[in-house]
Amino acid sequence: MKAVLSVVLVLVVISSTIAKYIPKSGKRIPQTLSRGWGDQLIWAQTYEEALYWSRSRNKPLMVLFHLEDCPHSQALKKVFSENNEIQKSLDEDFIVLNLVYETTDKHLSPDGQYVPRILFVDPSMTVRADINGRYSNRMYAYETGDINLLISNIQKAKKLLKAEL
Repeated sequence: MKAVLSVVLVLVVISSTIAKYIPKSGKRIPQTLSRGWGDQLIWAQTYEEALYWSRSRNKPLMVLFHLEDCPHSQALKKVFSENNEIQKSLDEDFIVLNLVYETTDKHLSPDGQYVPRILFVDPSMTVRADINGRYSNRMYAYETGDINLLISNIQKAKKLLKAEL
């Protein structure tokens, strides 16, 4: 009986470690800057810092606007943080910033201030207005059902960066 329990315990531990994305550099200490959007990602603290990292590391920036008490933001956060493809791609190829407040840069709210809103900025500090969601009245909004579109847009931001440089 002890042997069976030991085997079951080992299988549970192995399956739980395989299921979650772990960065190449190993498990990282969770940051409070993630606010639950991806504890293993390295998040920039401010928009200015994110722009600097983007330019100096030649990586695109993903800016995520949300509110802690917004049900749409909370629903997207759950799907976003549990999606291994998103977490892996952002960890390896992007600078990431999540904000619970608006910035003074009007380029980050081209069609208004709403949440959740995700924009991409290339290393030349150009906001990628051409990479947007499926809604005409909230062009940079994503909902839980739009996760495949978001993955596609993440890939587009990454590929276009390489094609443009």
